[in-house]
Amino acid sequence: MCERTPDAPRGRGGMTGQRVLMAEAALVGGLALVLLLWELPSLRREARIWRMAGGFRAGRRYP
Repeated sequence: MCERTPDAPRGRGGMTGQRVLMAEAALVGGLALVLLLWELPSLRREARIWRMAGGFRAGRRYP
């Protein structure tokens, strides 16, 4: 079996790679949530127009 090298000491300041990835994921998730909430009124409006035009039942009536 091969010997493993000891991990870096935990007492040092700084961020590990996993913490950086988690911070980036939280940032991207937060931005996606803000964008969704920002666009929600226009998405509701588009859905209402789509339903008035016939939705899935409209078929090929409208290009």
